[in-house]
Parts: sequence; structure tokens; C-alpha cells
Amino acid sequence: MDLSTSGLRVLRQIAESGSFTAAAVRLGYTQSAVSRQAASLERGAGAVLFERRTDGVRLTSAGLTLLRHARTILDSLDAAERDLTGTAPQRERVRLGVFLSAGAALLPTALARLADRHPQVTVTTSEGTTPRLVRALRAGSIDLALLTSRPPHRPPDGESPRLHVETVEDTELLVAAQTTGMFAGRTSVHVDELVDVAWIATPSSDSEPLLGVWPGLPGRPRVSHAVRDWLAKLHLVAGGFGVTTVPSRMSAVLPPGVTLLRVEGAPREVRRILLARLPGRPAPAITAVAQALTPTA
Repeated sequence: MDLSTSGLRVLRQIAESGSFTAAAVRLGYTQSAVSRQAASLERGAGAVLFERRTDGVRLTSAGLTLLRHARTILDSLDAAERDLTGTAPQRERVRLGVFLSAGAALLPTALARLADRHPQVTVTTSEGTTPRLVRALRAGSIDLALLTSRPPHRPPDGESPRLHVETVEDTELLVAAQTTGMFAGRTSVHVDELVDVAWIATPSSDSEPLLGVWPGLPGRPRVSHAVRDWLAKLHLVAGGFGVTTVPSRMSAVLPPGVTLLRVEGAPREVRRILLARLPGRPAPAITAVAQALTPTA
């Protein structure tokens, strides 16, 4: 089997990104270069590694097998480079992926708790949607991931082996609206009143869900602003440019001019916050970060 390290890095990035195009952007390659590397990997492995689908690219069982070995090889090469250049880290590093609202609502408290208990552990974070973070875990680009789940709370993906998952907490979904706007002075809103309002939502794609619109609304929601940044979304709400959904734990970090409303006339929407990692015994630093994120689990 003749496989290059650059090919293995391409394999890992395709697994994380979910498409040849996105992998090319992240690696700074052209799409044709990534496609050639993928074809070369399949020839070298003597197996089909990639499943081309309408919603992107997924690794086959052979691709996932190779990915497990690629993670070990690439991590070892990175460690060797650090040793040879004398840049071996003095602190234990854990790479944490977080969903889009966790940075404001959950992360600061957890990192402060970690710094107090385990000052030798440092955390680097990257943000993404739950599907992207699951792919990053599988690819070995991150060590832990904070994910969200809605009932009936199925496993984050259908790959094998299953990810190790534990519950951080359950949080209720609410609607954020302008304090002095059409819902001024209220603590709740009927779902029928939300049908024709302007929504501020996270951009979506075929493989990524639409976030920010109340689930199950009839018809097509009127999305006036497509924004990923939570601070921008909430300030647009404060300015009266639309409403958006937020988890109840965001109440502590709302900017002035924003109020939270419960939704009546529809089933209560609860989102579960999960902490996921690859199966097997984690390194002590990963366990320390997990304990800081799940103090009551």
C-alpha cells in the first residue's frame, strides 16, 4: 500500500468537511487537486474510500478504517515535528468543537472551572453545526464536541463504532424578540402569531439544518436576515429587524432591548446539549475538560 501523508491529510479533511469543494477551501487546494488526491488514495488502498452523494461526500467502511489509521499516523508525525524542532508543548492541549450558541452560554464558565482545577490543560475551540462537528470528531480534527439534539435523541450519526455521548443538560427553546416591538410587555406568544413574522436565522444547506426559525411552522418562513454570529443575530433582534429562536440558557447574555418569549399552542421544544468523543479510554486531559463541561453529569 503506497499512501502519501498529503493524501492522508486530504482524507481527513474530506471526512471533516463533507465535500471535496469544502476540503479544497480548507486546505488551500483546487478542487481538481483534491479529486486527484482522492483518486490516488483509492488506487493506493485498492478500495473505494468515498461515497459521492447528492448532499456531499461520505467515507465508506473502508474509508473509515483508513481514517482511523490516518489519525494515528498524522498525530505521530506532528509530535515528531514538535520534538525535532524543540516546540513540544509544555501544556496538555484539548481541541474542543462547540455548537453555535455554546460559546456565549456555556464555554466561559466551563473554561474558568477547568483553569481552577487543571491549570496544565489548555483548550482550543472551533465552532460549527452539529453535523460538521460530528464529522470533525470522526476525522480526528477535534477531541471533544458539544452537540445539540432534539427528541427522540438518536445517535449523532450512523457510523460505527458509535461515539461516546453524555448529556450535559436539557434546555428549552424560546423566541427572542425586541423588548419594545410587537410583543412588548409579554412573556409568551401563540405559535399562530409567528407564521408571518420576519426571522433571523443561520444560513442552511442540504446537509445543515436551518437554525433560528421555530420548528414546524406552516408554510415557508420569511427569513429576512441569514446570520451565523449570535451577537449579530441578537442585536438585529434588539433593533426590531426580526425574531429568532434561542435556548433558555442564553437569557444570561442577552443584549439590552431583547426579551425571551415562551411559545403557546405548540409542543414544548427542548434541546439536549451533549458532549461527544470517540469511543475508548480518553487521555486524562480530555477527561478533565469533559468534567469541567459536565459538572453535574
